This record gives sequence, structure tokens and C-alpha cells, in this order.
Amino acid sequence: MIAADDGASAPKLTFSAERAVVDAALATFASTYLCSMNGPVADAVSYSMLGEGKRLRAILLLAAYRAAGGTGDASALGAAVEVVHAYSLVHDDLPCMDDDDTRRGRPTVHRAHGISAATAAGLAMVPLAARAATDAARALGLDDRQTGAIVRELMRASGAGGMIGGQLLDLEGEGAPLTLPQLERVHRMKTGALISASVRIGGLAARASDETLGAFERYGSAVGLAFQIADDVLDVTSTTDELGKTAGRDAELKKSTYPALLGLAGARARAEKLCDDACLALREAGIASPQLESLARFVVDRRS
Repeated sequence: MIAADDGASAPKLTFSAERAVVDAALATFASTYLCSMNGPVADAVSYSMLGEGKRLRAILLLAAYRAAGGTGDASALGAAVEVVHAYSLVHDDLPCMDDDDTRRGRPTVHRAHGISAATAAGLAMVPLAARAATDAARALGLDDRQTGAIVRELMRASGAGGMIGGQLLDLEGEGAPLTLPQLERVHRMKTGALISASVRIGGLAARASDETLGAFERYGSAVGLAFQIADDVLDVTSTTDELGKTAGRDAELKKSTYPALLGLAGARARAEKLCDDACLALREAGIASPQLESLARFVVDRRS
């Protein structure tokens, strides 16, 4: 059970209930921002956004927003983050990248809609997400400076210093024996940057103090890396049906992974330690958030 952090009498929200809120916000995003688009690119964008997903990044944003005292509806802001995440999956699966056929239990976007439409869809999704984040921040009553800080955070996480840069390092590392520091650098950028940004954006939207934002950054950085380690473990230990994507793909692509470097037990222990570090960062800053702590545990304990 995941608790909302806006008071002792607040309703309890399950992960599924939170995900339903985000799914509704994504549907609103599609009807609002895709109405001016048509044809295969719009179809590919919609397909990538509205498919099954954990919506973890948006749920982290909402939890951080509440933990920092936010009382409005930040689901539209969470949807913008999820659109950036969906874009990264579209491009990650392309033949020139990881060349995968299955994502979220169904054909990848380029398999369903073609390579050209998938490539163009990914390119379109980032500016759409920036526009949506701007509108969502203003709807929460944030001024231009605060809105700009949120959009900058989102774009920084998706750019050369975040997901794009991490993806490049990941491709360059295929077939090469990376050290643990090198591997962690790849995944702090490729996977961790957007997860960390999601938590910080929740804090920014709630006008959190610098101390709280710093704690959120430490929490998000640890959770982001733990998420990738758990992914590497699941790639070895789970099936394609369980994962909703091709299992064993890391070995096929000759990628360096945490289980390969640390062993399965060592990788799991590293993820658990990062989870503990994330929760400690909150407690040291005096942030009482059972929901954020529960989400950190979920990242490590999940089965897909």
C-alpha cells in the first residue's frame, strides 16, 4: 500500500490507483496535444504513450510533490515526464540502437508503425512534453521562473547530459568490458537522470526549499541507479512474458551489466544498499514520506 503524504486522514492509494491517475492524464495529453497532428506519426506517438507501463516516474513526481507540501493536481506534469520516458523507449528500440521487437508486452513502435514514423514520433515527443510541462506548471499557479526551472530540469534529463548522452555511452560500450564506475556513469545518465529529475520536478512544483530539493536529488539518484541494477538482474532471471520485453537481450548485445560485474547476489545487494541510501536521504532532511520510501523498495523488489 502506498500512502499519500498530505495528512493523517489522507486516503490510501495503491500503486494501481496512482497509475490510473497518470493514465488518465496521458489520455488528456493525447487529446490536447495530438489534435493538430495526423497520420502515422501521430498514431506512433499515441501508441507509444498509451501502452501499458508502470508510470513510475510520474508516480515518483506526484509523491515528491505531496511530500513537499503540494496540494494541487500535478498529474499533467507527471504525464509530461512519462512522455519523455516513452520517447526514450521508442528510440532505444530502433534497429540502429538496441533493435528490439517487444516492449510492454506488444510490438515495439517501429515494428507496429514503421521505422520512419517511430523515429519522427520520438523527435516530436520531446517538444510536446516541454509544452505540456509548461502548461501544467502554469496550471499549478507557478510563475515564469518556477515554470522555467521545471522545463529546464526535464530537458536537462533528456539531453546530452542525461538520457541521450547515456544512450551514446551505452552503444559505445557494447562488446567492451566496462568497469563498475564506467557502468554506473552510463546508467546514472541513461536511466537515472529522468528518474532523479522526476523527483526534483515534484519538489519544484511544490515550491520546495533548497534543502528538500537536495534530499530529493540524492534520493532520486540512488533510486535511479537501483532501478537499472534491478533491470539488469531481471534481464537474467525473468522471462520475456514476465518482463513484457525480450529477456536476455543484454547478453545478446554483449553489454556490461551489474550481474556480470558483481554476480547476482552482489548486484542485488548493491541495489538494496542504494534503496537504503535513498530512504536515509529523506530522513536526514526530515522528510517523512512513506510513499517515497515504499516506491524505493518497489524499484528493488519488482518482478518486471
